[in-house]
Amino acid sequence: MSQDSRPPSIIGPLNIYSLLALAGVIGPIVLIIANLTASFSAPGYSLIRDSISSLAWSPMGWLQSIGFLAIGLLVEVFSGGLFFGIRGARGFRLGIGLLVCFGFGLLLIGAFREDPVGGSRTIQGAIHTVTAAIVFSIFPVASLLIALSLRKDPYWKGLFPHTIATTVLAVAFVIGHLFLLAQLSWLGLYERVLVANTVIWVEIMAIRLLRLSLTAGEKLRRPTIF
Repeated sequence: MSQDSRPPSIIGPLNIYSLLALAGVIGPIVLIIANLTASFSAPGYSLIRDSISSLAWSPMGWLQSIGFLAIGLLVEVFSGGLFFGIRGARGFRLGIGLLVCFGFGLLLIGAFREDPVGGSRTIQGAIHTVTAAIVFSIFPVASLLIALSLRKDPYWKGLFPHTIATTVLAVAFVIGHLFLLAQLSWLGLYERVLVANTVIWVEIMAIRLLRLSLTAGEKLRRPTIF
């Protein structure tokens, strides 16, 4: 490996791929910290019973919104790292495009609050609800399309089983949310497992990209197969 063929170093051993990977590493952590901080600061709020979105109306609701805004933006940045770091098979670009849309949807979820329980219906609440439904419906499509490329890339094939498992769980949770929502007395727990399934995948993929950026160097960028 020649020194000239490596990605440009930015800070010590870090390069552009490292920074894109760090965006994916940081995003889920920010969301989790924001959610837990807002949850424990809200009197009477239950992590098991109450929905995630209802936290937006709590005293620390602004922190919850910042968490979604942060992860949305950082997932969009991280998607660029996956695009340049995986040798894409057919459908890969669409998968990355959908992952970018997933990140943008998280931004909208943070920007527009859910309508309070018992309150009047608003455009802001409608945007939040519709966006949440779309976001978590397109994620399994994105992860499945990306998984097809992971299987053929020697640097990433180890994460193929986890990505398929994440996709199956995401589909199951979305279907369950559609048909069981009104019957759930543990809606908060259900939603947190749904969100955790997606952000853990982002975290694991980001860690792999970060490790590759520090060891694989110039081999990260491979051509996409059309």
